[in-house]
Amino acid sequence: MPNHELIKTPFGATSTAMEVISGIDLQGQTALVTGASSGIGIETARALAHAGANLTITVRNVEAGRRVAKDIIETTGNRNVHLEKLDLVDQSSIKSFVFSWTGPLHILVNNAGVMATPESRTPEGWELQFATNHFGHFALAYGLHGALASADGASIVSVSSAGHLRSPIVFDDIHFLHRPYDALLAYGQSKTATILFAVEAAKRWAEDGISANAVMPGAIRTTGVENLALSAERIAKLESSRTSGNEIVWKSPQQGAATSVLVATHPLLNGISGRYFEDCNEAGPAIPGIMSGIASYALDPVAATRLWELSMSELKLS
Repeated sequence: MPNHELIKTPFGATSTAMEVISGIDLQGQTALVTGASSGIGIETARALAHAGANLTITVRNVEAGRRVAKDIIETTGNRNVHLEKLDLVDQSSIKSFVFSWTGPLHILVNNAGVMATPESRTPEGWELQFATNHFGHFALAYGLHGALASADGASIVSVSSAGHLRSPIVFDDIHFLHRPYDALLAYGQSKTATILFAVEAAKRWAEDGISANAVMPGAIRTTGVENLALSAERIAKLESSRTSGNEIVWKSPQQGAATSVLVATHPLLNGISGRYFEDCNEAGPAIPGIMSGIASYALDPVAATRLWELSMSELKLS
């Protein structure tokens, strides 16, 4: 668990992305946001564009992406907003995207993700949530390492979830080949992986000037949440367990994007790496029975190294 003083900022659970980026100038910086066709992805991208970044958003649905890009340009006045198709489940799509990237990359927000999907596997045999939320972003960040290193102070933000508290990485059966599939456990494991990626990237890429942190955006009513492949009873149970009270505390997409934007851009966090933030502040240890805070296994350096090496092997990277 954290053996340092937790970072506190002037912002909190109700802060918006525009509030945390107020006064920050990203002119001359490049930013990439995955999964920017809905929810917090849109508002993360909008805030970065508002601050002047040369922005690329990636989507699977190009038509939806075009509408989002047009809206961001119109609302921010920043015409340097670019749209690219990217499917994080398709390794050939990732390789093509990485190959076509030119120039430095200052901000990478690994925002795209799937949540509590029915049991499904990729052509490689990987469980879909782990493949999308972790393997896809791992391959993307690894492929863009040179661009991040050349930025001289790049920031990676991995969007995780309080769902990570549901499961560590079950290294003996990541893909649910030998245990009954559970959508929430699979989701939790994938979100633990996004934190462990940040922990290990912080260590391995520190000399390149790259910082990597993970964030919990909060409970946001987005398509991914509302379309959970779960029974009404399990959805109610999920929602009630996300807070210490009887009702879930929902955030707007603008509030949900705030922690990602803060960690990616704010001078208060310059040089901070390998940590986990929620409600615009560094999270403390998880409290049993309350879905907030950070699980000790999600910051375990041994697990982080093991996951990195496994990912390199599965993705056939060198």
